[in-house]
Amino acid sequence: MNRFKTSKFKNTTPKIGKKDEWIQNVHAGSFSGQGSHIKANSKYVVFNTEHAGGTMLGLSTVKAGADGLWNVTQIPCHSDLVTDMDFSPFDERLLATCSGDETVKLWHLCDPDVEQSTEPDLTISPGQGRLELVLFHPTSSGVLAVCTAKSPLIWDTSRPDAPLAVLEQHSDQLQSLSWKQDGCLLASTCKDKMLRVFDPRAQLTAVQSAKGLQNNKDSRVLWAKEDLLLTTGFDMTRNREVRLWDSRKLNSSLSSVSLGTSSGTLIPLLDEDTGLLVLSGMGDTVVDCFEVSATGPYLSQGETLQCISLPSLLTAMLLSAVSHCLTDLSTRGIAAVPKLGLDLMSCEVMRVLQLTDSNIVPISYQVPRKNSGNEFHADLYPDTKGTTPALTAEEWWQGGNKQVEKVSLHPDKRPNQFSVKKGLASQESKEDPARGCSTSSSPLSTPTGSADTSRSPSSTSGLSSGFLPSPSPSQSAKAIQSMLGPSCKFRHIQGVVMHKDTHITNIRNLNLTTPGECDGFCANGKRVAVPLSISGGQIAVFERSEPGRLPDTAVPTVQNSVNVADLCWDPFNAHRLAVAGEDAKIRVWQIPEGGLKETLTEPELILQGHTEKIYSIKFHPLASDLMVSSSYDLTVRLWNLATGEEVKVLSGHQDQVFAMAWSPDGKLLASVCKDGKVRIYDPRKSTTPVQEGPGPEGHRGARVVWVCDGAFLLVSGFDSRSVRVLYLYSAESLSAGVVASTDADIAPSTLIPFYDPDTSVVILTGKGDTRVHIYEILPEEPFFIQCSSFNSPEPQKGFAFLPKTECNIRDVEVAVGLMLTKTTIEPVGFRVPRVKKEFFQDDLYPDTAACWEPALTASMWLSGSNGQHKSISLKPSDMTPVSEAPKEAPVRKYLPSSFYLEEKTDEQKKEELLSAMVAKLGNMDDPLPQESFEGVDDDEWAKYLAQVIVMGVQVVGRAFARALQQEYAASQAAARARGRSGQQSAAASSITGMSLQEAQQILNVEKLSPEEIQKNYEHLFKANDKSVGGSFYIQSKVVRAKERLEEELSIQNEPKQQSQQQSTET
Repeated sequence: MNRFKTSKFKNTTPKIGKKDEWIQNVHAGSFSGQGSHIKANSKYVVFNTEHAGGTMLGLSTVKAGADGLWNVTQIPCHSDLVTDMDFSPFDERLLATCSGDETVKLWHLCDPDVEQSTEPDLTISPGQGRLELVLFHPTSSGVLAVCTAKSPLIWDTSRPDAPLAVLEQHSDQLQSLSWKQDGCLLASTCKDKMLRVFDPRAQLTAVQSAKGLQNNKDSRVLWAKEDLLLTTGFDMTRNREVRLWDSRKLNSSLSSVSLGTSSGTLIPLLDEDTGLLVLSGMGDTVVDCFEVSATGPYLSQGETLQCISLPSLLTAMLLSAVSHCLTDLSTRGIAAVPKLGLDLMSCEVMRVLQLTDSNIVPISYQVPRKNSGNEFHADLYPDTKGTTPALTAEEWWQGGNKQVEKVSLHPDKRPNQFSVKKGLASQESKEDPARGCSTSSSPLSTPTGSADTSRSPSSTSGLSSGFLPSPSPSQSAKAIQSMLGPSCKFRHIQGVVMHKDTHITNIRNLNLTTPGECDGFCANGKRVAVPLSISGGQIAVFERSEPGRLPDTAVPTVQNSVNVADLCWDPFNAHRLAVAGEDAKIRVWQIPEGGLKETLTEPELILQGHTEKIYSIKFHPLASDLMVSSSYDLTVRLWNLATGEEVKVLSGHQDQVFAMAWSPDGKLLASVCKDGKVRIYDPRKSTTPVQEGPGPEGHRGARVVWVCDGAFLLVSGFDSRSVRVLYLYSAESLSAGVVASTDADIAPSTLIPFYDPDTSVVILTGKGDTRVHIYEILPEEPFFIQCSSFNSPEPQKGFAFLPKTECNIRDVEVAVGLMLTKTTIEPVGFRVPRVKKEFFQDDLYPDTAACWEPALTASMWLSGSNGQHKSISLKPSDMTPVSEAPKEAPVRKYLPSSFYLEEKTDEQKKEELLSAMVAKLGNMDDPLPQESFEGVDDDEWAKYLAQVIVMGVQVVGRAFARALQQEYAASQAAARARGRSGQQSAAASSITGMSLQEAQQILNVEKLSPEEIQKNYEHLFKANDKSVGGSFYIQSKVVRAKERLEEELSIQNEPKQQSQQQSTET
């Protein structure tokens, strides 16, 4: 390593979060124990709390909620003090805890605002006394290291009856454990001052051991890079010290550093990617940042919190102070937030959470960089470990040594959070309805393997530590392909909230408690119906043609008499609104032309037949006057609105019907149910399902929609971990299970899908979400293509989409929706960026179905007839299809760099010199003053003419000579100036990081004119403003280009100013 090389982390600066960024009211307890008092992952943070004598854990989130606040809840975990806890590296909701009640428990966490279960997913009872430590394996799922007072145990959570291995008993209190990054070795420190390294699969005794500590006070051990071990503890004089060891040779430490006298135990936290280490002293309030480099055995004083860079195979450490910081409160514990939870664009390289008596304080370590906040600095962020386990517990125990695949942290290169899984099998799950959080019956998906598999370490093939094979070229190619993804015309689709003039504002008394099966509100091309929270189940109807602010007084409504369960517009009659009530009745209302002018109290029709509350209602997509409804009575009923009669009753559901959907041809009806089944009915042939297959694993809610011309069913639901998932089923074989699935995100509300059959794009969002997900659905692999998402500034309460004819074709809108917030209805257009917007984008707009016109009547459909909508073109008459646009030859906008860089020949220089001389002599075509003289005699004229000729020859001769002298001097000065200005220009390019040619291209400037530079700058800066959908990054480029061109102008004007000054002095 170069000892003079400047470190990237030399100027790392700690920033303590503001008080409104603290997690408050945590009531942390002060308990003795060897475990951590706080642990965090990218989503949750858990900590010891003084409630119930330490038998409970506090739970909160790393990020604040939508209201900017943190919810803190208490989880009753054990009957005795919780001594340690650890998050699974592969499931952010899986938490392991151990306690003085001699048990280890696995918990499936829910968000703090949801009631947590008091029953763990798994309980392990070693029966060997109080448990002190618990630690997940870093590479395999389902492997735990559990520590009793004197002995480490290795457990496979899929076989909780007995441990895989009981390692050698220590002679005194065991103080800490640490897995090596590759999961092969396990290190421990003990009160007997011994440092031990185990290979649990090879032998039960330590493979290396040595007296590594000088004092029996609390110590900690941590694996650094490669084969290095780092320990913290106390020396013989009770000074806190840090020591570095080679695990292959523990007879002496490689290096040590003393960190001063204090009684608090140092807790180390290591960032494996960069080698940054944080040490926190219990009870201290001083925070110091240090950097370690391998330059020699020179050590400087450190303090309570150190930030240390550990190069591999370090033989000596140099601690150099980086920053000094004082905290307001003393430390009770400390935890690191994983890399996936950091603010990477702000150059945050590490974040620690300091647990105090009543708060959790975030301390962010950032590297000062130019353009921090706008650019990703890849040199600070090497690839980090992903969240997919490399091995199962069985594979690891049998000798496997695979490592977890690394992922990029670059925002543009980071792999999608969702993964396509084929042929998913149905897995048993359980749900606690009271807390709205489903859990898997098996907490970790580890295959159990054969029952007679040997558990003895001698059954493995030798020592398990070794080198990992490098990935094959085919694996690298697959990784690159999976990162880039397939091509998609809609990948960069943009959601744009339309102008405020189109908004309906000042909506009062909005009903925010509609059932989960309801979309929240409904809309068609002319009007919007919104349930209100006023008694009597009132519904407001707003005309889309009359946007603006609603009056503060009451507006006319539809008096539905009972609370609204669901509502929808008749697709073939813009004035007919169907409303399902909680009294098991469906009321059909006729809205007058021009909208509501007075309150409606009498419905046009009332449909009765259900015996319990109705879930949802759906109109038939092709037949007029035909509607279907589902109810708590577990039946689905078909209604003929023309006669007001019930015509079919479909059965077969065993639990709540989450959603229903008609097929595009109107022949079949699909449903998804809480009993874990997806069903397809042919109502005209049978009242029982014609197909049935396994549905989503979670029971919190689901929606279903037909996609790909009716060939597939898309179901949005939850898996056993409460992750929102999209499942794709083949409509021809539901019993075969899921064809493909993709994880969306984690949120409590069900994703409501809108599918556009023209583009095969599905748009999904949930009530209370701020993000709208967009996917393109394919009938073949990869099935799902994730597109750009749309984020709203505040949580929306519902989303309804309008017919395709409402799209602005000239702005390349492919979908238009209405977003309902607490007080407004805002139109949102989803647009595809295109260059030639003046042409009709016929590749995005195939002929669309006239879905507002019925293809047949209800009686015709019930008698067996089928039909289809007629298709119409969306092309405006004055637009030309882009496929027929004339092909334009590419035009070079800027001259090549060779034009600016090439040397001029002697002939070119002479031509420039002569041109300059002629310019100084003036224009020969200009009139002379004598031409204006009048009244001169011929003789006098001849005399004057002779004098003028003589004087003209003299003047021209003198002027010509003077011009040659001046031009020669100017050319010499210019040559010298070009040398100086060239050096200055090159220096300016190096300082600003932008060349002159690049700056000219950005501002579209050919000649350096201050007026043109200012004009183009103002235009481009306004055009890229964030308020009009621009980019702050491009704005910064425009500003830098203007600064570079102004610098170049000042460099070029410097010789002229010097020459003017010299002429003035002379």
